[in-house]
Amino acid sequence: MGPKIRLMVVDDSIVFRTWLIQNLGADPRFEVVGYAVNALDAKNKLPLLKPDIMTMDIEMPGMTGLEFLREVLPSHPVPVILVSSLNVRVFDAMAAGAIDFVRKPSADPGGKESFLATLKSKLSVGANARVRLPHVTTTAVSNTSRTITPSNSMPVSSMSHTSYTNGGIDLVAIGASTGGTEAILEVVRQFPAQMPGIVITQHMPPGFTSMYAERLNRLCKLEVREARHGDKVQPGLILLAPGGLQMRVVRMGSGYSVSCTDEPKVSGHRPSVDVLFDSVATVVKNRAIGVILTGMGADGAMGMLRMRKAGAYTIGQDKETCVVYGMPMEAYKIGGVCQQSALSAIPQAVLAQLAKSKV
Repeated sequence: MGPKIRLMVVDDSIVFRTWLIQNLGADPRFEVVGYAVNALDAKNKLPLLKPDIMTMDIEMPGMTGLEFLREVLPSHPVPVILVSSLNVRVFDAMAAGAIDFVRKPSADPGGKESFLATLKSKLSVGANARVRLPHVTTTAVSNTSRTITPSNSMPVSSMSHTSYTNGGIDLVAIGASTGGTEAILEVVRQFPAQMPGIVITQHMPPGFTSMYAERLNRLCKLEVREARHGDKVQPGLILLAPGGLQMRVVRMGSGYSVSCTDEPKVSGHRPSVDVLFDSVATVVKNRAIGVILTGMGADGAMGMLRMRKAGAYTIGQDKETCVVYGMPMEAYKIGGVCQQSALSAIPQAVLAQLAKSKV
């Protein structure tokens, strides 16, 4: 075993903080080098403790976790895992540079065990994650004018007059995990409203997916909503897999709908990217585009390979722009990726393939 991961715990609850320190400190992979009772305390201690990674609550008295990220992370870009209750500000914190989040555990013993296993896994991988600081201001935009131009990318306005529906592609499937909430946003907010249906699986617990869908809906030209069982896949609509359920694309007459069911985890996840990609490979075949973005582990790699073998065009995010180059790396290693691209170039890669399919 290599050097222990130096960990700092930030939480204003003495009961939860003590419990977390005891349980993480008992794991031989981690060394808890210190703790902070709030974000201001963390700001003062961070330069002295020099942790490899931090856990942080969002809602704390005085300086919030979100304010800490915005103020401190640019000068001290340490990976931060949010440990929070159900809170819409999680996504603001992810936009400010946090790499991942875990929902605080329920009171039952099984909930605490599951929470610890998830958190330890994310901490182990996250200690080596790339911290991506925001480079563009994210603001809500109206349905009539939603031009948002990240750096090194084509302005949305220059693409918005082209219709990408009714061509040779029926849908776009996207999968992501660690770092994916912001990566997905960076991709889909560049798409024009006239797109084939889009289905997305992002590893996320129940409750958070509906809030995330609402956030995307405010920031994109397309309509975005958390998927419901039986929803039709249709142009101009993004369906997000609900947390705690498996989402598949199924045939519905001459089109497609989604099936959202309570099934066992696949590749360690529910929702699972493999489940979504497998279904697309089976029913949509060569009339699909697959995109795999930043994330730890290998979920989605085999599904993407099946999509490519079925004739779909597949795109993987490159190492340099991933928060964690895990899922895209595994898909690339086994031959599931037709094209690797920087995150900022993925929207254009998708649109180019859509345009090609219409010729």
